[in-house]
Amino acid sequence: MRVLQLIDSLRPGGAEKMSVSYANALTTRIDASFLCCTRMEGLLKKQLAPEVGYLFLNKTGTFDLRAFLKLKKFVKENKVDIIQAHGSSWFMGVLLKISLPKLKLVWHDHYGARAEKDLRPGLLSIFSEYFDGIISVNLQLKEWAERNLHCNKIAFIPNFASFGGREPKDNNLQIREGFKIIHLANLKPPKDHLNLLKAFGKLSQVNTSVSLHLIGKEENNFYSQELRKFIKENGLEDKIYFYGEREEIMNLLQQADLGVLSSSSEGLPVALLEYGFAGLPVVCTKVGECESVVGTAGVLVPPNDPEALFLALKSYVENEVERRKDSVAFQKRVFETYSEKQVLKQLLSFMRDL
Repeated sequence: MRVLQLIDSLRPGGAEKMSVSYANALTTRIDASFLCCTRMEGLLKKQLAPEVGYLFLNKTGTFDLRAFLKLKKFVKENKVDIIQAHGSSWFMGVLLKISLPKLKLVWHDHYGARAEKDLRPGLLSIFSEYFDGIISVNLQLKEWAERNLHCNKIAFIPNFASFGGREPKDNNLQIREGFKIIHLANLKPPKDHLNLLKAFGKLSQVNTSVSLHLIGKEENNFYSQELRKFIKENGLEDKIYFYGEREEIMNLLQQADLGVLSSSSEGLPVALLEYGFAGLPVVCTKVGECESVVGTAGVLVPPNDPEALFLALKSYVENEVERRKDSVAFQKRVFETYSEKQVLKQLLSFMRDL
């Protein structure tokens, strides 16, 4: 079996991280593993194992003939059997499938809001006839695909956590004292950072030792500006720290006391699994597959509810015994259910059936 991961970008993000994780994990389990980045390279490129065959297309538009022909040549020369197209890269996968009918095409859907908002499939419905299989990262997405798309083989396969190469020794949180809360998510609306900032603002009023550490890509856009404005207006500049994109984050996670996700929608957030591997207790919103991942080993709150989020954070800050108990239980849960070994069994079974 020879499988190629297809992804639009290698900047840190959930779908992007999973494409690299799958490419690396498959190198020892199949005949050959490849990854193609279509539009934009990024920090995650450094995490690719040397055994992964790599191609960058530098695609400049939806219909980029040069990029398509380059990818088609790569697929033929390397005798690729299966394309695993993550997220929005499905269209390039469909073009390949039309051009090379014997090629198997699997679409890997990571976008939780698609199911939560019951979005209309649009062109995806038409082109889904070319999919040989669909992998959904949560059950809601699987059910959405079954209702809206034309593919007979649809499976829920969860994400798994993995970490890349050596982490820089100076990869530290900007403050060592007090109670440190970490939030791992790119700064974009579905992650609802403002929900977290409102909750943290209340928390900092009742406990002056807390600090918040935001790791993720930040664009200079309205969303980012609103967050910065809220922080300034509420006098939180000396309590909240921004780190931007980071290639490796395990050392940062292990320096924190609590992991949080405040999203308004999710698929199955890789960050949540990474919190578990790092041994952190977690507070997260009840969206996507989060409830199934956390179970009773953490605290779940409704989305868009700063008061509930504040109370959940406060309960962990004030109760070290409960915090430690849940962190051990959550780490065990993630190791047993969302490890590379467990998930790859499901993936390979799915692929072989194609």
